[in-house]
Amino acid sequence: MTSYELARTAAKALSDKKATDVVILNVSEQTVVCSYFVIASGKSGTQVRALGDHVEEELKKKCDLAPVRTEGLREGRWGVLDYGDVVVHVFNEESRLFYYLERLWDSGANVERYEEE
Repeated sequence: MTSYELARTAAKALSDKKATDVVILNVSEQTVVCSYFVIASGKSGTQVRALGDHVEEELKKKCDLAPVRTEGLREGRWGVLDYGDVVVHVFNEESRLFYYLERLWDSGANVERYEEE
């Protein structure tokens, strides 16, 4: 599975649990840390936690992958699941607006809004 396919699988898992504004950012030419960010929003702290848990379950089931590290999901404001070449960010709406990662990492052609096929 390529990094892009992994990012799409994570985005689908988020979409399946009703995350809003799911975005895949190709950051491979801007950093050596990873190739893709997957960013999504939840409407509440409970949903942010549920979204993170669902991504973790789906990637384990479909890709046999566990995150290298997770941070912040229990607080329900901004959670990160690190899969090496793909990093998943799940925000509550307020935190997403404050940090606005898309703006920081947007190079013009590297942003893909996730839509079901």
